[in-house]
Amino acid sequence: MKLSWRPGTMIYPLPAVLVTCGASPEEWNMITVAWVGTICSDPAMCYISVRPERYSHALIMKNMEFTINLTTADMARATDWAGVRSGRDFDKWNETGLHSLSGEMVKSPTIEESPLSIECRVKSVTHLGSHDMFIADVLNVRADSRLVNQDTGKLELEKAGMLVYSHGQYFSLGDLIGHFGFSVKKKK
Repeated sequence: MKLSWRPGTMIYPLPAVLVTCGASPEEWNMITVAWVGTICSDPAMCYISVRPERYSHALIMKNMEFTINLTTADMARATDWAGVRSGRDFDKWNETGLHSLSGEMVKSPTIEESPLSIECRVKSVTHLGSHDMFIADVLNVRADSRLVNQDTGKLELEKAGMLVYSHGQYFSLGDLIGHFGFSVKKKK
């Protein structure tokens, strides 16, 4: 039996990412975002949704750039902390112990500890209600070289211990149960 609930945002799990923004080290900030995703592969595009009252919202609107930094179980405390405290009141870099690296294609920084960072330029902003959705072109992807298989060149992101968010809780991704297309692959 299924219960009917009022309409809500119950699509879980979601990646718990740290979005970095700002055009100079003096204004660099980070915000935890779970409403994030891919919207097109060619050209590569993604989105984030942020409440207008958040400090980072104004920085993204001003500079029209941001970087999506995937997080790991080791980054869980910093990820949560950056989402419940404001950059208006705290230097999140000092408070979380995370380290910034200058962006390559954008002015916003990359988080050194992140296994994968996606540098983005805002293409459009849609005002939705409680959140504004920033649709962005992906300009550059930066991967932690320790996660790249030296023999195949394949990114082995599964070795990073990725962090996800589900209905108010954080989880580390679990066991491999298949790969894309495994349900229709012909048996040898």
